[in-house]
Amino acid sequence: MDRLTKAAMAARENAHAPYSSFKVGAAVLDEQGRIFSGCNVENASYPMGTCAEPSALGAMITAGGKRCSVVLVIGGEGGLTPCGGCRQKIAELGGPDSQVLSLAADGSGLESWTLAELLPSAFDLKP
Repeated sequence: MDRLTKAAMAARENAHAPYSSFKVGAAVLDEQGRIFSGCNVENASYPMGTCAEPSALGAMITAGGKRCSVVLVIGGEGGLTPCGGCRQKIAELGGPDSQVLSLAADGSGLESWTLAELLPSAFDLKP
């Protein structure tokens, strides 16, 4: 948990959030026990920005990771959960039992869910 928290906090510091001033950092743990981090990157064409979670998941995939078991999101004052699109991205690269954790920007207020709790009817390739 300490390694995930440090990675997500460091990523959050690098967030590019000139429009909302809402910096978010994320860290994911892959099947090999490696940690990858990412931050949100806003764009003047507002919908074109990137959330922290897919940034971290992309780093995992780039390094050869296949599955994430834990996703930690840090930002705001607590209670932050991935948006719907990010939940689906986590479902694609994790699964219903993937753990989703949230901390406030100051490291307090740990909250935890399974992905199934946050996204009970995820899209998948199963018929």
